[in-house]
Amino acid sequence: MQARSALFDLYGDHLRPRGGRAAVAALVRLLAPLGIAAPAVRTAVSRMVRQGWLQPLRLPTGPGYGITPKAARRLDAAGARIYRTQRPGGGPATAWTGRFDLITLEPPAHRGARARLVANLGFLGYGSIDVSTWIAPRPGEGVDALLTEAGVRYDRFEAEHSGGTDGAIKLVARAWDLDGIAAAYDEFVERLTPLVAGVGPGTPDERAYAVRFSLVHAWRAFLFRDPQLPPELLPKRWAGTAAAAFFDRHALRLRPAADRFVDACLTL
Repeated sequence: MQARSALFDLYGDHLRPRGGRAAVAALVRLLAPLGIAAPAVRTAVSRMVRQGWLQPLRLPTGPGYGITPKAARRLDAAGARIYRTQRPGGGPATAWTGRFDLITLEPPAHRGARARLVANLGFLGYGSIDVSTWIAPRPGEGVDALLTEAGVRYDRFEAEHSGGTDGAIKLVARAWDLDGIAAAYDEFVERLTPLVAGVGPGTPDERAYAVRFSLVHAWRAFLFRDPQLPPELLPKRWAGTAAAAFFDRHALRLRPAADRFVDACLTL
């Protein structure tokens, strides 16, 4: 687990509900159970400051860092998708309209910029028909700002497939590797089952926190892979449904112990 990625998880899952700020010493304590050393934490924090995700603060307990408005928007969007099934009815907040949000763009010339754009569009729920054409089952929040900030020339359309639902399903199969996503969900459950099963009532809070952190970290990876398609476009017995139930059950079960450990680290 990389320090920068772990910091995003830490701020999003634990610190955002607590004001989105923490002292440097607390950040080091909170990432230590994950095997991340203090120098790596400080290096990752400095990088996130340069990228506009964190800002330095003077806290009563010493120097610290808080999230920027940009980071708050990103973390809130991620949190809504990570705990998506906890909304009434579960799944997306609104029913599918039968239309796609379609973007045609001119990809950046620089390889690194292209890679960042692909990752960010994937995070917002877009899949690629080709390098210049992207679709999503619903408009991605902040996609215009993302493309403008990236300096990309683009056009957006609302599109409905002329072939109805059958045509839309075929289009989805071109934009996303649903078999690969399903296999990843099955692997997630198989890999995390022995880890969460090892945490019971007598497990120390620090261990429960570390296991829950690993669970959320692994689940967060699906934000970049799974666009959370409407049921009409998914295979029957979609693997993501069972995986989401597994995640919800254990994330909720381990939350009290994890919270106790976080609160103890923040008050030292």
